[in-house]
Amino acid sequence: MQRIAPENWYAVRRLDDDVTYICEPHIKEFYRCNIWHVRGRNGDMLVDSGMGVVSLRRWVPLVTERPLLAVASHTHFDHIGCHHEFECRAVHGAEADLLAEPTRANTLADPYVTDDIFDSLPPEPYCSACYAVKKAPATRILADGDIIDLGDRHFEVIHTPGHSPGGIALYEKATQTLFSGDILYDGPLIEDTYHSDAGDYLASMKRLLDYPVRVVHGGHFPSFSGERYRSLIREWLAGKEGAA
Repeated sequence: MQRIAPENWYAVRRLDDDVTYICEPHIKEFYRCNIWHVRGRNGDMLVDSGMGVVSLRRWVPLVTERPLLAVASHTHFDHIGCHHEFECRAVHGAEADLLAEPTRANTLADPYVTDDIFDSLPPEPYCSACYAVKKAPATRILADGDIIDLGDRHFEVIHTPGHSPGGIALYEKATQTLFSGDILYDGPLIEDTYHSDAGDYLASMKRLLDYPVRVVHGGHFPSFSGERYRSLIREWLAGKEGAA
């Protein structure tokens, strides 16, 4: 399999509302984390940081232009790989220990990280069998209801356990924008990791349905409308009721 030069590893696309989408296009879509950069008046926010196989700070200059808080929607390998590159790091308290002491097992690198998740490999010396997330202890512990204040922008932390214990979504009331992490995206959801919880997942989905959302930027797959958001949640809930 061919290897990709580091300068070609990331793709960057500017969206509305001063949101920029960053991704690793050479990772297959199912495994490819969405990285979100949000610009505020007093500083920026990064929601997740990718797999960490190529430096985000070095090859995406946008993330170093201003003071920045790197937020982990949760601590699976594909979402926190570059968190160690940033001075200010935030995570929900239920997964602070995983961000501080990541292993191949507790970040789900086992069994997912193999050459098969790539269309093209990262530059040398990357090795799938050697891959590991680096330690990135949080400088801020988040809890449900906290506000991430960027000056002119304010994001409510919504604790959304289910996919993982410390999963969070981030909601901006003024623009009705939701960064949903892995609790909900427009693709096959993962509900059976070693620390998933079916009851928590159900409660999180019911709670999310109450939010007036206009646009959703998920942890994977393309962004989608509020109408699609409500449809996805209702379909998921109906499926659970039908299986009960």
